[in-house]
Amino acid sequence: MIFTAEQVTCVCEVLLQSGCMDRLASFLHSLPPSSSSSLSPGELESVLKAKAAVAFHQGRFSDLYTLLEGFPFSPRSHPLLQQLWLRAHYMEAERQRGRPLGAVGKYRIRRKFPLPNTIWDGEETSYCFKEKSRTILRDWYHRKPYPSTREKRELAAATGLSATQVSNWFKNRRQRDRATDGTGFQTLGPGGAPEEAYRSSDNDLSPPCSPAPPYCLRPPPPPLFHLPPPLHHTCGGL
Repeated sequence: MIFTAEQVTCVCEVLLQSGCMDRLASFLHSLPPSSSSSLSPGELESVLKAKAAVAFHQGRFSDLYTLLEGFPFSPRSHPLLQQLWLRAHYMEAERQRGRPLGAVGKYRIRRKFPLPNTIWDGEETSYCFKEKSRTILRDWYHRKPYPSTREKRELAAATGLSATQVSNWFKNRRQRDRATDGTGFQTLGPGGAPEEAYRSSDNDLSPPCSPAPPYCLRPPPPPLFHLPPPLHHTCGGL
């Protein structure tokens, strides 16, 4: 079956988003070798991103690194590809050592294998979270430590992270604050959800609370923006 360039791009994006790696691998294998020559740079990026995901899924890390270093991917693809790059290096190190990597071990791997400029825009990162993403999450946390599911989706879109990463960040931050400040307490917000009163942490670079009382509560922030309608996975002619 012959696919148009638009259909190839659509199928790659849909299967990648749905996590159907085996189907994606079969589809890529069915494409003729010359098919890439007819693709625009944006369409080629979708195919190469799909190939990188399949290479990671199949444990072909050398092929993965070659793909990631050989094409200047756009910033919209960076979060996923950075995760593939780092996770592949973590897994290789764990196989060699025969044990899981801790935080220090992962830090050393990141220093030893820095992100190539093909999947990194040069902005300072911290544990794969860009500083501007961390700033957005911290600002929201200071105002509302328990975001709703809808707000997590908005934060994910604003930061370039996944909703799961956003949820884990808030969970870890609340646990860390409870561990370091045993005098914290909770109240119920307008919607009945718990909101924490907390003291800012110098270790976390959080902005200090306003003077006077040692604790402060801030009102929930306004919505970041209106979410776009859900993506309908349809491919013309398929």
